[in-house]
Amino acid sequence: MARNEFSTFEVELDINDELRNVEIHAGETLLHLVRNKLSLTGSKPGCLNGDCGACTVMVDKLPFKSCIMLAIEAVGHKITTIEGLRDTPIQHAFIEHFAFQCGYCTPGFIINCHSLLLNHPNPSTEIVKSWLSSNICRCTSYQEIEEAIWSTINQK
Repeated sequence: MARNEFSTFEVELDINDELRNVEIHAGETLLHLVRNKLSLTGSKPGCLNGDCGACTVMVDKLPFKSCIMLAIEAVGHKITTIEGLRDTPIQHAFIEHFAFQCGYCTPGFIINCHSLLLNHPNPSTEIVKSWLSSNICRCTSYQEIEEAIWSTINQK
């Protein structure tokens, strides 16, 4: 990591299984980096304080709110955005169960659900509800999202 006189750093990040060399500012969030410098716009700005989950990405298989994570903290970690998930069972389940309406929060929910299933292949109802509580949707009920999760588990 090289630093220059303007508090910027040249870093290499592993994003969506691709090593990317980028210049970041000391206080830059991961959300700003992925959207504005890498053109990965699936992660959405919502509350910008870590409450809504629209900006959720995976960091080493765990969900993180990219609006409150500094980009510099991502160095040395494997970052996955919604663009890095291709043809996953949970994506298909969201479509089959109509688990979204306007779609703004959907990428964050899909990342969160994908991470849930990676970390808890057979979660209890309590674990599912706990993980879903980290994301907010105002357009639909969580029932369809839960149905998408359960159908994904049942397909295995």
